[in-house]
Amino acid sequence: MRIPTVILEQKTLPRVIFSIQPSTRAGLKAIPSLMKKVYGMGITCFDLPSLKQLRHFGELRQFTDDEALVGLCHLEAEEGASFLGKPLHHFESKIVSTIKKNLPLPGSIRNLSSLPASSDVFTQKEIDRILFDPHRFDKALSLFNPRESPFLMVGGRYGDWLLALGRIDLLKEMVAKVRARGFLPIYSGQWATFALPKAKTLDVVAYAVPVNKKWSFFDLTRACDLIKKFDKPVISLNPLADGRLLKRAEEAFLFLFDELKIYLAIVEVTSEEEARTVIKAMDGIPSLIPPRKT
Repeated sequence: MRIPTVILEQKTLPRVIFSIQPSTRAGLKAIPSLMKKVYGMGITCFDLPSLKQLRHFGELRQFTDDEALVGLCHLEAEEGASFLGKPLHHFESKIVSTIKKNLPLPGSIRNLSSLPASSDVFTQKEIDRILFDPHRFDKALSLFNPRESPFLMVGGRYGDWLLALGRIDLLKEMVAKVRARGFLPIYSGQWATFALPKAKTLDVVAYAVPVNKKWSFFDLTRACDLIKKFDKPVISLNPLADGRLLKRAEEAFLFLFDELKIYLAIVEVTSEEEARTVIKAMDGIPSLIPPRKT
């Protein structure tokens, strides 16, 4: 089976990466088995958004002894930021209130409007006192191995939140740490039309954002125009909208790779049947050799 590939900073990745996502809580037990079956189909790169999936991936790697088998791990930006000596998640409601106050159309932002807010907001002086926490960040970073996971996704919802607070400098410190430890960083955001312009100056190899209508702070037409003009590699997160577009996977891939010029997509699958459907839809995807920088 032909697997289309792309090269990012001299490292080769498949243009479609599988994220094994159980459909139910009971399905968590099925992750190792499904991961093995997908590997048996010729897939050698997996998205690993949780430590549980990372552990299962490590077991698969030991079982197969395949050095070509690599993972794509995630590191939440909250792991590297603190306020008054405390992890930033202790002030989540205050952050949410501040962002709701300062950003346009806050009610439409997915995973923000439903979060509890505080009557208190950060002042600019307090925002300026949010610090990079190297000890906690190093501890979180030590869980990953650049040989097994050469690329590391950095950001998540706290990445976008730090951008919204005007603290991209903290993300730059995290990215520098990630590179110093031998990883190739990828910025991962949730709000495509907001994150891409704000995070463009980060020293990362690519930008991973959702490209489907179910994600908020996201105007599809505006996002498509932005992605087409964006001069750095873009990765599509959850392009099949939690399986809703599975029957139209080939059409979705053509839109992403031909029209938007997406470099690669991370696709969630919950069963062997879904994995085979995605693999079949990959037939029309060409490999991509990006032009060299001059």
